[in-house]
Amino acid sequence: MELALSILIGLGLSAACGYRVFVPFLVLSIASMSGHVTLADGFDWIGTPYALTAFGVATVLEVLAYYVPWLDNLLDAVATPAAVVAGIVIAASVVGDVSPFLRWSLAVIAGGGLAGVVQAATVMFRGASSVTTGGLGNPVVSTGELGGSILTSVLAVLVPVAGGLLVVLVLILVFRFASRRAWAR
Repeated sequence: MELALSILIGLGLSAACGYRVFVPFLVLSIASMSGHVTLADGFDWIGTPYALTAFGVATVLEVLAYYVPWLDNLLDAVATPAAVVAGIVIAASVVGDVSPFLRWSLAVIAGGGLAGVVQAATVMFRGASSVTTGGLGNPVVSTGELGGSILTSVLAVLVPVAGGLLVVLVLILVFRFASRRAWAR
């Protein structure tokens, strides 16, 4: 049961990396330092005061940067590969007591995949907002993404089953939106 919960935590945090790269790491660092989450071997550095400070600063800078109209679209180009890597690392960091092959396979396929799908959806939404509103609607999109990252991260850590259900709901909505756009063309 503990393995299943750690997998749900990892997948929830990975999906949250698709919204914002650093928010899930900040939440995980806080959860680790408070003793709520046990990190896998080799990832203890995430639960240190130095990492907490770095994640806090990086989170603030990332959040603020997404409110700058031209910078938000530029950040999406950088954030896409970063979100996938972050999803892989964060998934691997919470799945312990399994073979390294299983941990990293799960992290790469599920963690990186979820982060990539969510990030692709945010790029689509921001692009649609930029085209339809000339970028004026992008702060609303940024606020929604920030809220999604915080909610998904906190739920993944505090109530992993609810976090997993939220991830499934987001994936369903993303695929429905993407399929509608594909059929409209």
